Amino acid sequence: MNDVRVSVCMATYDGARYIEPQLASILTELEPQDEVVIVDDASRDSTPEYLRGIDDPRVRVHLRTENRGYVRSFEEALAFATGDVVMLADQDDVWVPGRRALFVTALADAGVAASNLELLESGNPLPHPLTGRPWRLRSESSRQGVRNAVRILAGVAPYYGCAMALRRDALERVLPFPDFLDESHDLWIAMFGNVHRTMRHIDQPTIRRRIHDSNASPSRPRGLAAVLRARVMLLGAWWASLRR
Repeated sequence: MNDVRVSVCMATYDGARYIEPQLASILTELEPQDEVVIVDDASRDSTPEYLRGIDDPRVRVHLRTENRGYVRSFEEALAFATGDVVMLADQDDVWVPGRRALFVTALADAGVAASNLELLESGNPLPHPLTGRPWRLRSESSRQGVRNAVRILAGVAPYYGCAMALRRDALERVLPFPDFLDESHDLWIAMFGNVHRTMRHIDQPTIRRRIHDSNASPSRPRGLAAVLRARVMLLGAWWASLRR
């Protein structure tokens, strides 16, 4: 397992309040041959200064001068990655110890893997946005590709980029992101994994998710127009996945 090279891809934007503990939790997990690729999307706070000051040869920083949004920042970070296994990371969560090993093992026979999450403050499972009940992926449904894709379209599949990883061969097919994709890059990756039946669910939580007002993924239900627009975009993602 230690001969596998892992790339961790992170997009940052005005993340100075939270990035230090997140990066510390990541670097503790990584092996000497691994790397962290960070694309900063023209932050207005002290994030660029913090990133310039990181003294670890495993960390590669790319600072943008123009803000293009988190989807294109993650796309750029993924394109820079050189590892055999590529893991996504948000700037404001904290990794659970053992995360690297769980994903490397899961991707031995899968192209995309996704784990569960727990809330940072309480340690409770991620709640379903409508029912409030625990919202979990289950390993036994990993290869139910059509069912999982339908659940993505319905907005009831808890796929989060911060709890996902790809193998190199899957990454080369996922990139570039479709031009129409302006949100939910994680659902694009999850759709690809399920359409091609190369998804693996990890039962354990591997991320402690920090909930705050600036999360890119909303913690509350959105308005009808936004939901319908997202569903149309995801239908496009399904079709685009079939063509990859």
